[in-house]
Amino acid sequence: MKPRILIVDDEKNIRRTLAMILRGAGYAVREAASGEEALSLLAEAPSEVALLDIRLPGQDGIETLKQIRAQHSECGVIMISGHATVSAAVEATRLGAFDFLEKPLSRDRVLIAVRNVFQMTSLGEQVDRYRRDEAQRRVMVGTGPAIEALRGQVAKVAPTMATVLITGESGSGKELVARLIHEQSRRAGGPFIKVNCAAIPEELIETELFGCVRGAYTGADRSRDGKFLLADGGTLFLDEIGDMSLRVQSKVLRALQEKEIERVGDSHVVRIEVRVIAATNKDLQAEVAAGRFREDLFFRLHVVPLEVPPLAARREDIPRLAHHFLELYALENDLPRKSLAPETLALLETRAWPGNIRELQNLIERLAILGEGPTITADDVQRLDPRPPRARAAPGRGTRESRAATDDPTPSEAALTPEELRAAGGLVQARRDFERRCISACLERTGGNISQAAQWLGIERSNLHKKIQAYGLDPRATRATEAPDD
Repeated sequence: MKPRILIVDDEKNIRRTLAMILRGAGYAVREAASGEEALSLLAEAPSEVALLDIRLPGQDGIETLKQIRAQHSECGVIMISGHATVSAAVEATRLGAFDFLEKPLSRDRVLIAVRNVFQMTSLGEQVDRYRRDEAQRRVMVGTGPAIEALRGQVAKVAPTMATVLITGESGSGKELVARLIHEQSRRAGGPFIKVNCAAIPEELIETELFGCVRGAYTGADRSRDGKFLLADGGTLFLDEIGDMSLRVQSKVLRALQEKEIERVGDSHVVRIEVRVIAATNKDLQAEVAAGRFREDLFFRLHVVPLEVPPLAARREDIPRLAHHFLELYALENDLPRKSLAPETLALLETRAWPGNIRELQNLIERLAILGEGPTITADDVQRLDPRPPRARAAPGRGTRESRAATDDPTPSEAALTPEELRAAGGLVQARRDFERRCISACLERTGGNISQAAQWLGIERSNLHKKIQAYGLDPRATRATEAPDD
């Protein structure tokens, strides 16, 4: 279908000249001699662009523009006039006109103005589509009790100004929770700035957070604002805050307490109004006990703690998540829609998912792209992700003795009794002991090969290195040979 343009002018010769220009350029053209007739034509069938004279008999062009913007917002309006004034052009622009052309009309000027409207409309549609896609990505999918409880906590804390500390395993969705808090807060119209504290070198993170002035250090050839300033009026998300050095922790604490910062190399204090949300996959209380995290900063962050459950704790949500990701990646990559066979969903529910939702998300994207046929089968999963499933332990089969007898390098998911849990020092300590045993078992089975152990554990090699250091393990002590890690 040709792009449609409506010409609105009481002068027949003007309408005829514009119609010839636009039809010659490949547009479909309709004509109206008054504002009332133009609105009637638009009610019958839409037009993408209207060329609207400002002086019309009866209802004038400005009033017609108001009604077009109110009733047919998809129609871009270009005002035309033989008696143009600055005030008229300003008023038309304020009311939503894309452009303002003076008579006599130049052919090139008309075509450029029309092309610009179509380009701006296309750009607006792309932005709207991007926003819809991003909104679809930022959905907390699931109806299980764990995710419903978290959803309720987010709804309570979001409208407040409280600092939030989000904890949970890597890949469990901590950033999603932080974004939802921001979007449901009074700061939703402000910026959401993310800083990955683990990804920034120690010598750069202070500048990244607080900014610097020119000449503050070698290489500082210009002044720059840090993330705290960029987030002013909005939310600053400090991801992996447990990896932040003690020196920088002290400056973050001051920023939270005093609501002011100093850029590196500057003595001038800058006031800020920022809500901070922090996240970590570490046990910060254990980090405090080990002297690696400031206790005062921990309590300043720990105003409202939220724990994101691992995927293993919300298996009932796996089918919904899988369908959601499959739909998302089909739309994102313009792929034909596919479905998941019942046996495929059953297989996905049995897997351990050490990488949590991120791991499931990556697998579904792979299946959406490489899966054969309109239905993704269990064979597709085994072919594209051939790791054996880790079924949940049956009742009565999760004892330490049964775990020691199995050839599986990863302990099972059996729950401890309340007495065992209390003896272990509580849930947090029991979880740390379990993780340490898992890592130690995999390192022993692989002869200290970090890459292979990370693959068995389903985590990134860099993440495994951090955990080995945190638990004081020595992979070299388990090496049978001096085989390289890679």
